[in-house]
Amino acid sequence: MTQTAVDLTTDSRAAIAEALNQSVAETAVTTMLAQNFHWNVTGMGFGPLHDLFQKIYEDHFVAQDDLAERVKALDAHAEGTLAGMLKRSKVSEHEGDASDKEMIKMMLDAQVTLAATLAGAGELAAEHGDTLTEDLCISRGQTHEKFAWFLRSHLR
Repeated sequence: MTQTAVDLTTDSRAAIAEALNQSVAETAVTTMLAQNFHWNVTGMGFGPLHDLFQKIYEDHFVAQDDLAERVKALDAHAEGTLAGMLKRSKVSEHEGDASDKEMIKMMLDAQVTLAATLAGAGELAAEHGDTLTEDLCISRGQTHEKFAWFLRSHLR
């Protein structure tokens, strides 16, 4: 049975919100990773990679808000600290220099991680009858898989 956030049990809302907060954290860390690479990419692929990393961080910045607002719609606390996001995220920051191929590989790994996290959150939402969260997770997962395809194509 399809339910709205208001109709879900307290335990269902809490479990779904926890999964979404994981997605928010990983999206936030990946946003900064993409911005870092946008600023620091060099080499023959500078132009297209500079543009691609910008598309990624702009998309992800908006996505953070969409995901966090869904957490709030579930009447839960949205993780809003960098420290909390870094602690929770399966995606890591990168410090220092990296080659363009290393940047692509790290960003590809982040996109794959995000797609998997969102797939899991979507499955959890579906189990609880929360089709609105499930739909958001499916849409975001498709976006991350598309970015993964773009990045993977640069490595071939």
